[in-house]
Amino acid sequence: MNATPRLHRSFSAAWSRDLLLMTKPRIGLMVGLVTFLGYRWAGVDHGAAHLLHTVVGVLLLAGASSVLNQVLERDLDARMERTRGRPLPAGRLRVSHAVIFGIGISVLGAVELGWFVGSLTSLLTVATLLAYLLVYTPLKTRTHLNTLVGAVPGAMPPLIGWAAATGSLDLHAAILFGLLFLWQLPHFLAIAWLYRDDYRAGGFRMLSRDDADGSLTARQMLLQSLGLLALSLFPVALDQSGGGYGVAALIGGTLLVAGSLWFSRTRTDRAARSVLSISLVYLPVLLCLLSFSR
Repeated sequence: MNATPRLHRSFSAAWSRDLLLMTKPRIGLMVGLVTFLGYRWAGVDHGAAHLLHTVVGVLLLAGASSVLNQVLERDLDARMERTRGRPLPAGRLRVSHAVIFGIGISVLGAVELGWFVGSLTSLLTVATLLAYLLVYTPLKTRTHLNTLVGAVPGAMPPLIGWAAATGSLDLHAAILFGLLFLWQLPHFLAIAWLYRDDYRAGGFRMLSRDDADGSLTARQMLLQSLGLLALSLFPVALDQSGGGYGVAALIGGTLLVAGSLWFSRTRTDRAARSVLSISLVYLPVLLCLLSFSR
């Protein structure tokens, strides 16, 4: 007699919302944006439908990576204050439902990209998903180098956008990849510092976990910010951007370096939040100007 109510609860609106929540929509919006901007910088017009299939396919695979990552880390998430309320550790979703959903949207995304966009784009996106789940995720509990490894799949969306538009990879695609790769490091180092106690409780081996005084975290944050500032000026040197981009890259990169210097000197949560805030504004502004100022 109770089977029907249980089934109703399993497939309720709240159940659907929790599945959507597991895809991390805010991160998905950023992934979609940088994919679009990578496509746009290529300057090749295949029509709105081609661009839409590119962005939607990447969004599906990005969502799948978030869902399946949470499946793999559900026990670790249950230990941390900021993640224990997620659908799986909170017990609001069955693991089997999350697995079926994650695999389903990953297959759907791969087929959409392969059929409507191109095999190179589909292969790059699937490789990104596999690298995230099979390489980066296991390393998070084994070595603090996981941040460097994780920055590789994290830097793929604009490169995938470029590949979708051009059908190839070249120096410009490498610049897009490098910009996002280097941007992630001060961004995630700031997050790791702010939530260092939570990561320690969850068993994640972030750099901040064994860096009691913050000196290693600060050094890496500053070095990567300087590297990002230098690389961001390459499109100007290659005459592949407008003057507005060059000014923004110089100002934004300098602000990020200044924030990293402040953290290096104080090693406070306030300084880390400053770096995080600057990075969140810096990336979309920089990529928008790069894509629309040619």
